[in-house]
Amino acid sequence: MDEHVLVERDGETVRITMNRPKRRNSLSFEHLSELLAAFRSAGDSPATGIVLGGAGPVFSAGHDFADVAARDLTGVRELLRLCTELMGTIQSVPQVVVARVHGLATAAGCQLVASCDLAVAAESAGFALPGGKGGWFCHTPAVPVARSIGRKRLMELVLTGDPVDAATALDWGLVNRVVPDASLDEAVDELLARATRGSRASKAIGKQTIYAQLDRPEADAYAIALEVMASASQLPGAREGMAAFLDKRRPEWPD
Repeated sequence: MDEHVLVERDGETVRITMNRPKRRNSLSFEHLSELLAAFRSAGDSPATGIVLGGAGPVFSAGHDFADVAARDLTGVRELLRLCTELMGTIQSVPQVVVARVHGLATAAGCQLVASCDLAVAAESAGFALPGGKGGWFCHTPAVPVARSIGRKRLMELVLTGDPVDAATALDWGLVNRVVPDASLDEAVDELLARATRGSRASKAIGKQTIYAQLDRPEADAYAIALEVMASASQLPGAREGMAAFLDKRRPEWPD
């Protein structure tokens, strides 16, 4: 039975909630293991969307230092490999994944936000890679953040360690929307509804291909995207979408 994660199926959406409020949703090995299992299970389900949130006053404070401090070098490597596997799984599942961010998202918590496909933040949210002003630099959390906000902004985050507010995170490209705290759930559901329209199979291939080509040289990215796009033109969803456009009717999407 999961102790640190709540999973709720809501129509075509799976809501995964980090549930260690007394530990500020810090990511112990056990918590990461439960999150990974929850995402794998949701990925295998017929759901079209996943929402990741946190219970209590903050989204996630990052790695659980009590867990880290108790580990030797091999143990810390194991912990970070598990965390990296979770981030990769978030991006490889076929569903659209939206981070629902309130309060602080720091270190590996900020890494989670950057690893999700989309992110909606409450006005009260804050984001930080605080290792730069401490003793353990945020090496792995910086990886997906760098791919969201660019070098100079990343360097400010990792070197100062200071938090940025939700409006700054929006300006920098770390989140898609900032809304009043009371409107957070409504805004998450609205964005997810728009992002999950259309053929589920086509969307899944599209998401996975975007991540596959994103950081490659342009010629390599085109080589990947061209072949996948050509192949995807033969999917039932693609054929139906084109036929509906040509027939001037609403499409009837296959599974």
